[in-house]
Amino acid sequence: MKQFQLTQQQQAGYQRDGYLIVRNFLTPAEIEKLYAIATGDDLLRKHAFDLNDQTGKKTKLTLWYNPGDDAYGLLTRSKRMIETAGTLLDGDSAICHFHSKLMQKEPKVGGAWEWHQDYGYWYKNEFLFPDEMLSIMVAITKATKENGCLQVIAGSHKMGRIEHGFAGEQVGAAQHYVDLALKTMPLVYVELEPGDALFFHSNLLHRSAANLSDTARWSLISCYNRQQNIGYNEPNGSHTTPVSVVPDEALMEWETSGVNESAGFLDKEKDEALK
Repeated sequence: MKQFQLTQQQQAGYQRDGYLIVRNFLTPAEIEKLYAIATGDDLLRKHAFDLNDQTGKKTKLTLWYNPGDDAYGLLTRSKRMIETAGTLLDGDSAICHFHSKLMQKEPKVGGAWEWHQDYGYWYKNEFLFPDEMLSIMVAITKATKENGCLQVIAGSHKMGRIEHGFAGEQVGAAQHYVDLALKTMPLVYVELEPGDALFFHSNLLHRSAANLSDTARWSLISCYNRQQNIGYNEPNGSHTTPVSVVPDEALMEWETSGVNESAGFLDKEKDEALK
């Protein structure tokens, strides 16, 4: 497998816009394997929970902290994920896996995500350095305007943290500043094919609309942090535990176990950001 590496132009684009789209980051065979697990794993289904948007529609997710030897764990620990995160993140301490979440937006009923910054949540966990945190979203199924793809405001990460409050059961950014951002910076619909990846800064404003189509939208979002960036109100130690990196080929070539309880699944009522 050819080793993935960002170009200087891609790195500059991330710093300018706060996000970067990489096409064909995963192969069709890798996505086929991840999709089969996402739709067939009983434990992932058991630990899924709903968050209501402002209209009462539900968006479903499963969140875990500790990447193991299952297929999703091997992906989040892969060299291409960790080295790319290290290229884009500020600082030089070890890369740690904060958490991953499987996003499940079902046809017709999948709810919206309100405008927010990830750091709007993580600020409540008392992380101090947003430039040392980012998310990598991998499209498991096609993401389109019709099925509620992610929308981002290019360059909005440079605004710094915006005040957040509750919008339904979610945490949303102050609408006045969102409106000002939309007057000033481009709105981008992040339409992805399965296997495409989106890298985005923790202060990038983003949202997604409800899924009103006939097709599901599934994606994996893995969030990374520099070891020195301590979440003083984050009880799980994953965010300061350096990742044990595996080769990119591990996802397809290693014998993988299923996701198990040692992954450390989040219970909705214990999420500090939702209190």
